[in-house]
Formats: sequence, structure tokens, C-alpha cells
Amino acid sequence: MHKESKSPSIAKNVSGIKRIPRAIACSLKGYKVAWLYESGFRQYAFIALLLCPLSFFIAQSTTHWFVLIASLVFLLFSEIINTAIEAVSDATMPEYNELIGRAKDLGSAGVFTAVLLVILIWGVSIFEFVYF
Repeated sequence: MHKESKSPSIAKNVSGIKRIPRAIACSLKGYKVAWLYESGFRQYAFIALLLCPLSFFIAQSTTHWFVLIASLVFLLFSEIINTAIEAVSDATMPEYNELIGRAKDLGSAGVFTAVLLVILIWGVSIFEFVYF
């Protein structure tokens, strides 16, 4: 027999066109949570905001511009996913657990990989802009 949860009721997802506004609202709430509670997200967002205008000057084509911007978006995405992993981990297992630690380390490695990608793409692009 199914036991009812005492937590607040969360309406089931709807399908079709009604799902879209709800999905957008949840996504915007996620951005707000990332901004309010995750300093890494704020730092990377600030870097992205600084670099976006620069992208118009150093991009050699529309495709190049897209790659520059996509690398920044990927960095923000990876930080959001890492934050989600940490939040779920902390909520389910507040005390130390080797597997939870591994999951958090993997999330951190994902962010670091995205940082390296941004450094590589932007570094080469700035080098080419300055020297060629």
C-alpha cells in the first residue's frame, strides 16, 4: 500500500502546451537559486558578461562568435549541474559518504573541464586577434 508523503503537494507535470510555461518558470527559478546561493555561478556569470562584448571584436566569423559564446554558456551550465549534484547530495546524505564525495568531485571536475575549454577557446582567439 502506498503511504502518502507529508511534504507539500507538488502538482504533477502536465503535457502539451501547458507544460511550457511551467517548465520556463521552473528554469527561471533555477537561475535565481544559482545566482542567490552559488558564488561560483555568480563569478562565472560575471566573467561571461565581461567577455560577451569582447566576442564581437575578436570573432572572425559568425561560427567563431558562436563557439566563443557557447563555451561561456557551457561553463554556466556545468556550474548549474554541479550545484544541483551538491544540493541533492547534501540533502540525501549530510554526513560524509565516499560515493557522495566521488559524485561531488566528478561534478567539480566537470566544471574544471569547462573552465579549461573556455581558457583554450578564448586564449587562442585572443592570441589570433592580437597577433594576426
